[in-house]
Amino acid sequence: MTTLAEDTHPEVVAPPRQPWGATVWCSVAWLAVLVLAAVFADLLPLFDPTDTRAGIPNSVPTSHNWLGTDALGRDLLSRTIYGARVSLVVGVAAVLLSAIVGGFFGLLAGYFKRHVESTTLFAADVLMAFPTLLLAASIVAFTNSRGVTVVVLAIALIYLGPTIRVVRALTLTTVNRDFVMAARSLGARHGRILRKEIFPNVVPTLLSMMVVAIAGAIVAEGGLAYLNLSVAPPRPTWGAMIAAGKPKMDESLYPILAPGGALFLTVLSLTLIGDAVQKRQGRNLGTI
Repeated sequence: MTTLAEDTHPEVVAPPRQPWGATVWCSVAWLAVLVLAAVFADLLPLFDPTDTRAGIPNSVPTSHNWLGTDALGRDLLSRTIYGARVSLVVGVAAVLLSAIVGGFFGLLAGYFKRHVESTTLFAADVLMAFPTLLLAASIVAFTNSRGVTVVVLAIALIYLGPTIRVVRALTLTTVNRDFVMAARSLGARHGRILRKEIFPNVVPTLLSMMVVAIAGAIVAEGGLAYLNLSVAPPRPTWGAMIAAGKPKMDESLYPILAPGGALFLTVLSLTLIGDAVQKRQGRNLGTI
């Protein structure tokens, strides 16, 4: 009698990906509206953000000024949208710069190890030893410049250390995998292995980390602006608007609520999207 042999190696079916929830899609929608409004602000029917004749000072929201006005009579809706330009540009540029530089040194540290790793990690630890906002504020104050470039460089240094460590850890988990060992056995050069084998496996997690880091960078820019160390007036920024509205809180909360609400929703949206991407990838990098 013959029997059918049972398949001892059943096919493994990957669980289906869970769709993103309503909160994530609402976050995407908010960011899309904010980015479009900031990019095309010059084409929108908005007041000049520096015009002190836009309305009565400290006015409540009206049909003329949808979010009210500040203590100088400037339209808060216009200033909030134009302020988004600075926050988004600084946040994205700072994190992108730290990802490029930190990713490069993190790859080298995880791949070559030994002296390269110890030197790179020492530099990363030195950067991470400083209080983040104090480090950025010290750089801006030392250079005595309040341009966008200096603010971007200062905030990029905040995320350089964590980026190096994360990319190094990701490289260490990839460097001994079969496809990397096969490339080595075939005589591939170090540069090709890093570029073709390891880097593509690091990028997805690095991108999800960057989404969350942008939220922190926007908060850092707001903190610098609150301390009068970000982009110089009259260019509006969310942090500077909050700082300007603080002395007049007893008269009107709208000069604080408008930029503060935009800052809160933007940071929350980026955090929710970043967490969703990390969960879909099966990783949780925590707070960057």
